[in-house]
Amino acid sequence: MFTSLDMSSQHFLTLCQTALPSKKRLFERASEAIAETFDLPSGAIYRELLGREKLGSTAIGEGVAIPHCRVDLCTQAVGCLLTLADPIDFSALDDHPVDIVFILLVPREATQAHLDLLSRLATLFSNSDMRAALRAAKTSEALQQLLLSGNSA
Repeated sequence: MFTSLDMSSQHFLTLCQTALPSKKRLFERASEAIAETFDLPSGAIYRELLGREKLGSTAIGEGVAIPHCRVDLCTQAVGCLLTLADPIDFSALDDHPVDIVFILLVPREATQAHLDLLSRLATLFSNSDMRAALRAAKTSEALQQLLLSGNSA
């Protein structure tokens, strides 16, 4: 599934079974990892993610959230998939805490591409077998392979 999103393994990173106590700490950790991997400003990423989340929860239900924002200096869509060791509150409409998070950053001008990627991610994470496979993954490499293949098998 992920190859059809025009993202390769060079455009996203994975963090497996990460222990983070809150949404803010999640955004801090992800911003740092994304900044280091893709040479983007971590402070700007963090501020944009917090700002977007203040508009409304990015949790889509079933323990999944897709925080997303546009970032200056970002020249192509990049992402960070995290599975959490312990679920955290994300103010989800279904009241389920979140343990699968995909943070999506897109260039400031990428309006339609942003929406297309969000739609494809939501479809991918709506699959219960995929969610189960992501939760069962024990390494970042296993998470990456699941995303690249789009298969839970």
